[in-house]
Amino acid sequence: MEEGIAIENNGKAPKEVHDKATHVHALFERIAPTYDQMNDVLTARIHRRWRAFAMRRMRVQRGQRAVDLCCGTCDWTIALAEASQGGDVCGVDFSAQMLMYGKEKLAQSPYGHTVTLVQADVHRLPLTDASVDFATIGFGLRNVAHLDTVLAEMHRVLRPGGQAVCLDMSHPRSFFLRIGASMYLGTVMPFLAQLFVKKYREYKWLPESLESFPDGETLCAMFRDVGFGQVRWWPLGFGVAAVHIGVKR
Repeated sequence: MEEGIAIENNGKAPKEVHDKATHVHALFERIAPTYDQMNDVLTARIHRRWRAFAMRRMRVQRGQRAVDLCCGTCDWTIALAEASQGGDVCGVDFSAQMLMYGKEKLAQSPYGHTVTLVQADVHRLPLTDASVDFATIGFGLRNVAHLDTVLAEMHRVLRPGGQAVCLDMSHPRSFFLRIGASMYLGTVMPFLAQLFVKKYREYKWLPESLESFPDGETLCAMFRDVGFGQVRWWPLGFGVAAVHIGVKR
């Protein structure tokens, strides 16, 4: 029997990430109690289909290991644990509140005992080099301070042949779809959040985080820049979201 994923104590995140990290951390601590509910409301549960699409492309095998970055309340973490049927999975998030709700879900999963949750910054993953087969990040990459640093960390912890997988919002190519998506994300979504959970300001930030996020092709180039090969991407929901996969050579 192989040993489990080795967790390291890397110390504190680089100073330059603290400003954005502090803001985003406080935001997710506040929305944690209603995060799952609002994800279902705001996407009509389509986010679940998008994650299932990514999992089909990954083809996780029994016993494989994974780390789920920005794991939040652990939906993708649990999917990885169940797909690997006992393979070690590590979920990493900097929000204690999100992890608390994730632990409650893990208790209901038959493979929850194979998951280790770690409160840490994804700019410095607390894992050893070349220790996992998959590194995933769902709807979290656009919230980090330095995308290239996080992608490089995903590359570092992957074994040769391992896959880095990102599921996140994106930018539709159609001008009219971009306008429609912008109106929904910037106006309708915060209004619904205020209506359901009284969190207008928090959900106003989430679409704003997309403004400087790269489009699909640019994100592919960033994957390649940190060393990934066989980089592929799939637009989802008419381009409002996308899955990116890169393979460590």
